[in-house]
Amino acid sequence: MTADRAGTIFDRRRVELVDEGLPKIPHHSEGQLLPLDEAVRLVERVQASAEKRSVAALDSVAATLPGCTLGVALRRCPELPPTIAGRIRDYRARNAADWVMYRRALAAAAEARGWRVHWYDARSVSALAGRVLGLDFDGYFAALRRSIGPPWGQDQKIAMAAAVAVAGGPAA
Repeated sequence: MTADRAGTIFDRRRVELVDEGLPKIPHHSEGQLLPLDEAVRLVERVQASAEKRSVAALDSVAATLPGCTLGVALRRCPELPPTIAGRIRDYRARNAADWVMYRRALAAAAEARGWRVHWYDARSVSALAGRVLGLDFDGYFAALRRSIGPPWGQDQKIAMAAAVAVAGGPAA
């Protein structure tokens, strides 16, 4: 989602961060069925794919909106064990590790482009976006959702709120 501080949407897209044939949730699912050393290698392959595809996705955004993108907003990540093996073994960690891996890949790709990375709290970002816009964000989003059409659910709402909040500047 690319939006400005006025809530204008410039671009919205879904990107796949995993190559075809690789699992999307290797810490949580497929890795649980393998011996630990094989599971670690599987996660490493998925991570490499996510890193490569994150660069390509941000290259595409930059080409579509040259000079317009200054940063990315990503949902804050929980603390996890430092190793892949530790994340696979830990029940709580393996439930979040895949999503954290993807966010970190996107953050690294953004930083490599010189873009700022803004980490947001999903529970408070809609209220923050509402303050930036000076209106009720939920109502604004509902009207926008009707005019634009699907896909436009909770994930897109949070992504737009984060884009607007970040575009609102340091005070946001």
